[in-house]
Amino acid sequence: MDKKIVIIPTYNEKENIEAIIRKVFSLDGEFHILVIDDGSPDGTASIVKSLMEEFPQRLFIIERSGKQGLGTAYLTGFKWSLEHDYDYTFEMDADFSHNPDDLPRLYEACKECGGVAIGSRYCDGISVVNWPIGRILMSYYASKYVRLILGMKVHDCTAGFKCYSRECLEAIDFEDVRMKGYGFQIEMKYTAHRLGFSLIEVPIIFVNRKLGTSKMSSGIFGEAFWGVIKLRFRKFHRKGQQ
Repeated sequence: MDKKIVIIPTYNEKENIEAIIRKVFSLDGEFHILVIDDGSPDGTASIVKSLMEEFPQRLFIIERSGKQGLGTAYLTGFKWSLEHDYDYTFEMDADFSHNPDDLPRLYEACKECGGVAIGSRYCDGISVVNWPIGRILMSYYASKYVRLILGMKVHDCTAGFKCYSRECLEAIDFEDVRMKGYGFQIEMKYTAHRLGFSLIEVPIIFVNRKLGTSKMSSGIFGEAFWGVIKLRFRKFHRKGQQ
């Protein structure tokens, strides 16, 4: 059976973390979880560590000091995943905006394409629940902007619910990934695309968080806007190649 790990970055997610962990472990397919916690003062890490006794060899945690950014959290998780010989690695939020029931669908799609499976809010219309209309429009047209600039045939370029094959992650030089916030999601997709990996979109319904607070900010969008232009003129090489 393929080894599968779900990476969940956390900062102050005590309201959600136990429920999301139990939900993932209730699914068929033997998913494992790696939580990357950035020093949550609300005790998120303590909740995870208490659950590790109940789920040995399936639940893991890396604790970091302070908020270091979404991108660096995932890169830390990707390195850990490769070191521990996982075949498929997932990105997923802790707040149930990404439905864990979609994990098996992402896995099957990624296994079929061999690159990246994307949980897409926009490949089948607009599938977002409980977001303010302004945020929906900003996100939707941000993806349109990315498609225009980068020529990448993906409807949801900023999606953060994804599954990567091991081969794809091994080919990416993590030291060359430059965007750390919202733009990280765009850069990883585009890098995989430029390295020749297939990207497949799986339609999902994205539901705004019910508990806890969003970590989104205008500065995150600014990094993505200018970073996309720079991406367009970057050269890409597989790890180990010049």
